[in-house]
Amino acid sequence: MALTGRTVSWWVRLRRPCPVSAPWGPPVRLPAELEACQRFYSSRDKEKIDMSAYPVESIRNFSIIAHVDHGKSTLADRLLEITGTIAKTDRNKQVLDKLQVERERGITVKAQSASLFYNYKGVNYLLNLIDTPGHVDFNYEVSRSLSACQGVLLVIDANEGIQAQTVANFYLAFEAQLAIIPVVNKIDLKNADPERVEKQIEKLFDIPVNECIRISAKQGTNIEKVLEKVIEKIPPPQFNTTDPLKALVFDSTFDHYRGVIANIAIFGGEIQKGHKIVSAHTNKRYEVNEVGILTPNEQPTHKLYAGQVGYLIAGMKEVTEAQIGDTLFMYKQPVEPLPGFKSAKPMVFAGMYPVDQTEYNNLKSALERLTLNDSSVTVHRDSSLALGAGWRLGFLGLLHMEVFNQRLEQEYNTSVILTAPTVPYKAVLSSARLIKEYGNSEITIINPAQFPDKHSVSEYLEPTVLGTIVTPQEYIGKIIVLCQDRRAVQKEMLYIDEHRVMLKYLFPLNEIVVDFYDALKSLSSGYASFDYEDAGYQATDLIKMDILINGNPIEELATIIHNDKAYVTGKFLCERLKDAIPRQLFEIAIQAAIGKKIIARETLKAYRKNVVAKCYGGDITRRMKLLKRQAEGKRLMRKIGNVEVPRDAFIRILKRQPEK
Repeated sequence: MALTGRTVSWWVRLRRPCPVSAPWGPPVRLPAELEACQRFYSSRDKEKIDMSAYPVESIRNFSIIAHVDHGKSTLADRLLEITGTIAKTDRNKQVLDKLQVERERGITVKAQSASLFYNYKGVNYLLNLIDTPGHVDFNYEVSRSLSACQGVLLVIDANEGIQAQTVANFYLAFEAQLAIIPVVNKIDLKNADPERVEKQIEKLFDIPVNECIRISAKQGTNIEKVLEKVIEKIPPPQFNTTDPLKALVFDSTFDHYRGVIANIAIFGGEIQKGHKIVSAHTNKRYEVNEVGILTPNEQPTHKLYAGQVGYLIAGMKEVTEAQIGDTLFMYKQPVEPLPGFKSAKPMVFAGMYPVDQTEYNNLKSALERLTLNDSSVTVHRDSSLALGAGWRLGFLGLLHMEVFNQRLEQEYNTSVILTAPTVPYKAVLSSARLIKEYGNSEITIINPAQFPDKHSVSEYLEPTVLGTIVTPQEYIGKIIVLCQDRRAVQKEMLYIDEHRVMLKYLFPLNEIVVDFYDALKSLSSGYASFDYEDAGYQATDLIKMDILINGNPIEELATIIHNDKAYVTGKFLCERLKDAIPRQLFEIAIQAAIGKKIIARETLKAYRKNVVAKCYGGDITRRMKLLKRQAEGKRLMRKIGNVEVPRDAFIRILKRQPEK
């Protein structure tokens, strides 16, 4: 008698290893799914790690920070291998980058943590590592990760040297008063110049040359020395297990079966399964179902103690229950909540709508779960005459917006329409009626549809950023021209060494948000780097420009721009839209308008059938009659025909550089 499906499912329900042979019949080869099931349950039931063996003195919490593509994830892979956390194989690439979008783009989007066990001079140490993103759009992930650390590894490419985001990340760690260990990576490259990079570090960051560690993360050179420096230089957390429980939620994800999985840093006391805990944010009470560490997969433990970093599952079923920055404490033992995190300030706003309004509830659920995992996105309800009900989302940058959209499609299988990105403007109202209506004399405009008329406003304000550009000196001329073209004002110019220059400019945010980074990389052959920080608002001359297709305004393409750039931008948008819209059987007029004044126009010619092909001679009136009938048909089609703008056109037409 063979092993039946019913018998196998019975064994699975009991959560026991399925037998490879039955006592009543010949041996049976199990399907791959059941073998995986057997491995899963055996790994879940294996002995839990006793975390009490790691007192606070033998714990080190640290992050890896760097500019994008300087080798953070590769260094994290080597640290995991050398401590025996993962097996050493050739396939260990971006082990901590778990999202599909991260592996496709080759960048880190989400900060990921892992616990490493390392024996140094006869003492067992617990090293909690957090790998962080390098792109400026994900700077909020870095600042959040540093709250759970006492030190950082600052990784710098031996070939490229200090870049803009290196400087920004250094000051984040410096302001948080963390121990900083400079690591010069990629010394195995042909053009590597570690001596020059070490001099840059000494000049800019005032860190002595002898404190820098030269490594090759790819080849595994000097990785042991990095671990030794982490233990020697980074101080242990100053917390006590006898204090009441105080845990900081610094990240969270949603699991369809287990609910919210919260990543926590223990700032005092201890926590274990069965404990009753309370959220300081919602005041709701929970019972802890599971605690553990990430190695980098979830590894349940008996307890977590002060100074340790791990995860917690407590039956939180709603995505709003695990707020990033929340404090968890023991029931009937309230504590002073931790300061948490200052909320991320959105730099770019875009409308998001379901392709079909019947998908609204599914998209709402997907947005709630994804914003739990990416708390830097702000969400406000919105509606459009053309697209129906939707949301206005705030992002940290254009790459952040594209990655968020890609994650929605890949992880939740939802297709959305994204409108043109805008930045948050402000208007100082002069009309008493509007001041009474809004309850304030100053309003924030995140949607061009809300743009007030010029007659009721005393002045418009636009957001500005302080941008830092690090570039080889031979590209300075081109970059200065580019910055001036974007209405930037130069604030500082500093030579890092004889080859590299750091420029600081005050930019209007609207000028850099879409394609400035692409243009900068193109002008500098990829060598320049860019970073920015908020610099408040300044008065400016703004207008609202509408895009009309066959006389009908396209609400999603309305933009707020500076008056001086209205004609150039209008002409450009009409030309790009002409390329983006498919030709129809009728003529399409594409216009840019300010109020009722048309400032630019492009005409998309109709497909035209040769209706006179069958005329071979004869009277000219026959020919004219056919052409006249065709023209009347085209005119009728133009009245009733709808022009559909492709979904991806909204971002594509705003790119100033023509696509090759």
